[in-house]
Amino acid sequence: QVRLVESGGGLVQPGGSLRLSCAASGISIRFSAMGWYRQSPGKQRELVASITIGGSTNYADSAKGRFTISRDSAKNTMYLQMNSLKPEDTALYYCNLQPSLRAYWGQGTQVTVSS
Repeated sequence: QVRLVESGGGLVQPGGSLRLSCAASGISIRFSAMGWYRQSPGKQRELVASITIGGSTNYADSAKGRFTISRDSAKNTMYLQMNSLKPEDTALYYCNLQPSLRAYWGQGTQVTVSS
């Protein structure tokens, strides 16, 4: 059974940083294309960053230059380093395959950027 557990969210001031983690079980992230997604109230869930099996990364325009996706195969964990956070980054952040699978959505981790 595949399980993806997000953590690392919190309340941070504008300009601050957070590192999100996605601990995977039942699946090898090293051999899976993965992504970080986010959803704000009243908006559709969007793909923020992705990493291919080969390690290539892609970012939404809103995340370029500020967010970095990475993975630790030994820990079977994926990360999202978020710097220079803005209030518009406030959302519930999820990890999933890319493209996503409905059955793999977890509870997410809340990121709130506010002064």
